Amino acid sequence: MPRKRKLVSMRNVLLPLAGLVLIYLAATTSKPTPSDAKGSPVAIHVTAPVAPKATGHLAVYDQLNLEQMGLHRDVFEYALRGWQKMDTEKPVLSIVDMSQPSTKKRFYVVDLQNKKLLFNTYVAHGQNSGDLIPKRFSNVNASFQTSLGFYRTLGTYMGKHGLSLQLKGLEKGVNDQVQNRNIVLHGADYACEEWIKKNGRLGRSQGCPAVPYTDSKGIIEAVKGGTCLFVYAPNTDYISQSAYLASPYTSL
Repeated sequence: MPRKRKLVSMRNVLLPLAGLVLIYLAATTSKPTPSDAKGSPVAIHVTAPVAPKATGHLAVYDQLNLEQMGLHRDVFEYALRGWQKMDTEKPVLSIVDMSQPSTKKRFYVVDLQNKKLLFNTYVAHGQNSGDLIPKRFSNVNASFQTSLGFYRTLGTYMGKHGLSLQLKGLEKGVNDQVQNRNIVLHGADYACEEWIKKNGRLGRSQGCPAVPYTDSKGIIEAVKGGTCLFVYAPNTDYISQSAYLASPYTSL
């Protein structure tokens, strides 16, 4: 047989064999489509990974829907860090979130033990800290600015604003001069919704966390006597240097 004819004959044999091999490989390596009892294709559902569930007092954040009330989770976690380091008389945590404008209800009082939000209301900042959102903070007397950080609530007294609550700043160089500056928690007529409607913002204090008169007595009675008050702002110098924020919250 001529050489050319032999080559054509071999090609005619090999090509079908190669095709059969490819069909066999495809059939053995492909995965069958899942089907139900009737042989119909079944859709494959991929379950997204579940985020770790918050534990301890951190779970209170979700239970009370604090995100919907404007409080960021990391601010609540910061507050728990400091509260955990304090020897408090009762498990009540107060947070003033100065990252929010004064037109928002940025004061939160949380009963950690009973998992209740006791108060969510307005709070004023110092007149020299800024207009709508405070940007400047001070520990200096007569600065008329807000002091950041962790405080311990003390006793009450009757002053020019009525029932008022003394505060002790716990962070040296940050808020430890508040008693010398007469920084207290008190009620004020400029810390209410009516003032916002007239002026577009709350009025401002001389550095005190001033709340509406309608809420002041209830708040003071709930937090007096050794509870934790945390005044927060997204100030990187404070956050990086505070000993109270040095380690994450650990659930007990």
